[in-house]
Amino acid sequence: QVQLVESGGGLVQAGGSLRLSCAASGRTFSSYAMAWFRQAPGKEREFVAAISRSDDSTYYAGSLKGRFTISRDNAKNTVYLQMNSLKPEDTALYYCAANRYYAYTRLSGYDYWGQGTQVTVSS
Repeated sequence: QVQLVESGGGLVQAGGSLRLSCAASGRTFSSYAMAWFRQAPGKEREFVAAISRSDDSTYYAGSLKGRFTISRDNAKNTVYLQMNSLKPEDTALYYCAANRYYAYTRLSGYDYWGQGTQVTVSS
């Protein structure tokens, strides 16, 4: 089992950048595929990015590729989401998720979730 804690959210102006972090508990972080999802007010939670256990493969929501980058540091038990050129529509609660198998792009593929970190982009 793994516990996830997100950090790094905040208020930023449009065009700015933020880096989110997700720290995982346990000794087997490298055996988990990791992902970021987000949920805006009144909307369903949606896929943002995922990374494989080995860091060989990354996946992105089509509209975000090129602005967002997911990475992981297995030595630090942490996954990151670098967000550049932020837009007001990126405003959401961002969640970190984990599973022991594959870097799925669907919510149902993940067994463990953090509590989320709020990102607010002002225009």
